[in-house]
Amino acid sequence: MFHPKLFENRNVVVTGAGRGIGLEVARQFLDCGARVLVHIGRDAGRQLPDFLMEAEAERRAFLVAGDFAAWGTRDFVNAAGERFDRIDVLVNNAGTMVGRFAAGELTDEQYEQIVHLNQTSVMEVTRGLLPLLRAAGQAAIVNTVSISALTGGSPGSAIYSASKAFVAAYSKALARELAPDGIRVNCVSPGTIATDFHERYSSREKLEQTRKSIPLQRLGAPEDCAPAYLFLAAPLLSGYITGQVIEINGGQLIC
Repeated sequence: MFHPKLFENRNVVVTGAGRGIGLEVARQFLDCGARVLVHIGRDAGRQLPDFLMEAEAERRAFLVAGDFAAWGTRDFVNAAGERFDRIDVLVNNAGTMVGRFAAGELTDEQYEQIVHLNQTSVMEVTRGLLPLLRAAGQAAIVNTVSISALTGGSPGSAIYSASKAFVAAYSKALARELAPDGIRVNCVSPGTIATDFHERYSSREKLEQTRKSIPLQRLGAPEDCAPAYLFLAAPLLSGYITGQVIEINGGQLIC
């Protein structure tokens, strides 16, 4: 566990933080003293964990709902600007597969929804928050990609996988462009992580087959992924790291 004051007085924005990896990332930033703007997606009425509600009551967490796939990101960017005068860390984590679609049956609407959520929204949030990131003087952007950005994913996930590969390449280009502003840009690339993502898009049989193929012989958990985000966000720990992708998959890629 990181030092409880590692991000004291730091302003952090985490998108896609209502569940899964993003929720655990937000929790660990809060545990390390940060003020966190938490994007909870479109399910504004859903019951959220006690720690998040307690942090909101203490004015350490600020919850903002919004469906990036349907409504875009403008309101969210505006909410961040109203809350913070600078942003020390931006975690672009919002995204999902939307569904499994065979290449020959994919509709224009499905394609556009996947690309907008997983690709365009990352660009929009980053572009909109760049003035606040520059104002921090030594900021970090950490983008969530996926093992499928390298492997192409499994049947029906071609556009999702391609959109994650876009984010990886975009992040490397940003790392070069934003370095003079003191902004580092890196990615975390989860493998097969046991969240409701796979409950929706993978069968139990497929997950068990995947588990057996992983050298560590287990699926990952959000707790396996979150520390990498904090590591990449902390100048004291990773101040000379930019333009990189950290793969977290239990050795799945080497098989």
